[in-house]
Amino acid sequence: MTLTKEVERLKPSDKAEVLIQALPWLRRFANTIVVIKYGGNAMTSEPLRHAFAQDVLFLHQVGIKPVVVHGGGPQISSMLAKLEIEAEFVGGLRVTTPAVMDVVRMVLTGQVQRELVNLINAEDACAVGISGEDGGLLRAHRRCTSVSGEPIDIGRVGDDIEVDPKAVLDLLDAGRIPVVSTVAVDADEPGQVLNVNADSAASALAVALGASKLLVLTDVEGLLGHWPDPESVIRYIGVTRAEAMLGGLDSGMAPKLEACVRAIQGGVPQAHMIDGRREHSMLVEVFTTEDMGTMVLPDALVDDAGTGAGECLPGAVTARWQDRTADEAERRGRAQWAS
Repeated sequence: MTLTKEVERLKPSDKAEVLIQALPWLRRFANTIVVIKYGGNAMTSEPLRHAFAQDVLFLHQVGIKPVVVHGGGPQISSMLAKLEIEAEFVGGLRVTTPAVMDVVRMVLTGQVQRELVNLINAEDACAVGISGEDGGLLRAHRRCTSVSGEPIDIGRVGDDIEVDPKAVLDLLDAGRIPVVSTVAVDADEPGQVLNVNADSAASALAVALGASKLLVLTDVEGLLGHWPDPESVIRYIGVTRAEAMLGGLDSGMAPKLEACVRAIQGGVPQAHMIDGRREHSMLVEVFTTEDMGTMVLPDALVDDAGTGAGECLPGAVTARWQDRTADEAERRGRAQWAS
């Protein structure tokens, strides 16, 4: 049974109680920015796509300012196959020739973004698509990778992302939901564009916007302390311990955890990897104290709970953390809008 159907079965008094319990979080995050990295199963499953669009619209309508950043790896690979262009990966990174870059640009901005904007706008026409090229939003430098210690050119792939958030802030100020595709201007060759990792772009944008939270949707329950034991999910982790774990993760999880680490190091109060396979997981994370995925926090917040630097914390202290981080986010968010 889906979460929506479960809610429909609740008595009116139970529904009212749910809303009352959400009220503290509505107050805490009102008028603050939440950056959401959209991808994985949530992007390819029809029910999950619709649930995601509903969640984003809900956040918007209760006074939170969502900014959606999306990738589109599976859709890019599918289009390359249709065009009979071979997809090549080196060191986990897509080799992006000029021909492949044309496809990346077309799919991200012309297909994936359009579909998501239309889903959100089906109920309220407030979402606006924007590319990293627009208004100089994203700039990046070309990167190489290495295999057996040898540098390998992987084409138009960017990293070291620089953000000019003005275009997104203008949309937020106009009451819109920005939906950002991750094509960046080449900082060294301004007439060219680069394909950048969507997790990294979402993290950089969250820092530049002074976001209250970064949410990264994944296809797993969370970060596992003892792979592959599903019962070893780390619910809360300090940024130092999280950074130390990066070297032991696979190519799917590593960029997501790295994005969370970079966000915290850049001043975002909390970054959260949540299971995008669950309908409405974003709303559960934002508006309840239920343990959901893995939350990365500044070491000081973890230490204050008395468990030692970077240790996993029990869910009972979630509300206390949310109070402290939300207070900080509210101050930062309001200062951002006042400036």
